[in-house]
Amino acid sequence: MELRVEQLAARAEVSVDTVRFYQARGLLPPPRRQGRVALYGAEHLARLERIRALQAKGFTLATIGRLVRGELDAADESLVAALEAEGDAPESLFTIEELADRSGIPLGLLQALADDGLLIPRRHAGTDGYTDDDVAVARSGMALLSHGLPLPEVLDLARQHHAAMRAVAERAVALFDEHVRQPIRHAGLADDDAAAQLVDAFRSLLPATTDVVSHHFRRTLLAVAQEHIESVGADAERAAVDAQTAQMR
Repeated sequence: MELRVEQLAARAEVSVDTVRFYQARGLLPPPRRQGRVALYGAEHLARLERIRALQAKGFTLATIGRLVRGELDAADESLVAALEAEGDAPESLFTIEELADRSGIPLGLLQALADDGLLIPRRHAGTDGYTDDDVAVARSGMALLSHGLPLPEVLDLARQHHAAMRAVAERAVALFDEHVRQPIRHAGLADDDAAAQLVDAFRSLLPATTDVVSHHFRRTLLAVAQEHIESVGADAERAAVDAQTAQMR
């Protein structure tokens, strides 16, 4: 089967521009050339159908490119799908403008946070957006300011926290890749078995890791606060902090 680009696009139910865009992104192999005419075959049609199927699962074009080029395998595809579906499916995703309306926080501030990587949208079914959880967290951030903490200092602290957490997350992912993903991928298992083991490992390790990190940060914050008030606070302050931290541990 040999098709011109217009014929391929019609068979795949996409536009000619889409075919050319995918080819430029390396998602399609180059066509056979006959003079100045580009000819496409059955493998190109199958690739376009594969791209459509992956897009329906919400995969980004960057991930799709790695999958169709063989840089990621079937087990990785299942892991990407698990990442996409992590957590309960949101009833709806809304824009940053809607987040501003729902939280009462100025859009400019939210946009600045997003630009700095401090406000991270949720991805579901290939769409990025915000949820009711983001509204609650945004309001918690505003509560810090309501107690008199200066906004520039809070933002600077948030940037430091983000940088530290990013480094921890990257190290955790690298450990997962080295000690879990790679051994499973090279164990000679059937694709379905490898995919199942990889997804099971991810789903077990993710909550365990987040629980450990969250618990450690909370305990560290309480310990530092208690140490500080013990060194500078009056007796009544120390007693109040002791009583409060005992309830919060």
